[in-house]
Amino acid sequence: MTMEKNNRIDLHTHSNASDGVLSAKELLERAVNNNIDLLAITDHDTVSGYRSVQARAGQLGINLITGVELSTVWSGLGVHIVGLNFDPNHQAITTLLDNQRTARKKRCEQILQRLTNLGLPLTLEELQANVGSATIGRPHIAQLMVDKGYAGNTRQAFKKYLGTGKIGDVKNTWVSLSAGVAAIRAGGGVAAVAHPNHYQLTRSKLLRLLDDFIAAGGQGIEVIAGKQQRDITEKMANIANDKGLYASTGSDFHRPLAYTADVGELPPLPDSVKPIWHLFD
Repeated sequence: MTMEKNNRIDLHTHSNASDGVLSAKELLERAVNNNIDLLAITDHDTVSGYRSVQARAGQLGINLITGVELSTVWSGLGVHIVGLNFDPNHQAITTLLDNQRTARKKRCEQILQRLTNLGLPLTLEELQANVGSATIGRPHIAQLMVDKGYAGNTRQAFKKYLGTGKIGDVKNTWVSLSAGVAAIRAGGGVAAVAHPNHYQLTRSKLLRLLDDFIAAGGQGIEVIAGKQQRDITEKMANIANDKGLYASTGSDFHRPLAYTADVGELPPLPDSVKPIWHLFD
């Protein structure tokens, strides 16, 4: 795909098909209004948002590619992998997403049971009534906790109950990193490690993660992930080059907030890196 680094590109966004606030249609229109040239809607473990606006994107003249953000496990750590430009109807993809949907429900039930045992009763029926057809995630549980008065806001819910290392941090239902990457590649897509600085890994552990990711067939890393300091971008660009990885860029947009990146509100990739869209047909 012919794109330049100064084109407006966003390869990591979310609609209300998972844990975003805007519908896929509203997200697409926001991207058009922001003059985005290339967009991926990367909802958690689902492509339903993409499917709902695929035809509309062509009418609006925006390049929309398939995308998904997979929850995976590597060495006991939850790692998100962004899949891009794959065939959403390929059996490897449909099987993977069906399995992830089942895993999400199982994980949700485990989290709700843990919270109930803690004296904070929550039911799957209550949660599904709030979420509707969207892919259920911890942000939805956090909002239900706020609605029921168990937390003052969703940030507090994550800080006390749902964040990494807390009682609601359940990872053992997810697909392995290697299996997730393999499915994306089988579907003709490109896999990238999402927001690598988010995991707060030592440099040596991050490099081990990337080595295993590459061995599984991974080809990319988010060099730019939302609003981040320039030194983080430079660090990730250097790692991408050292490991021979292609560079991706994404806002990780969920909702319009002053302190987070809007759709496409991203600086150009550093000149030194290979843009991931060079791998797209």
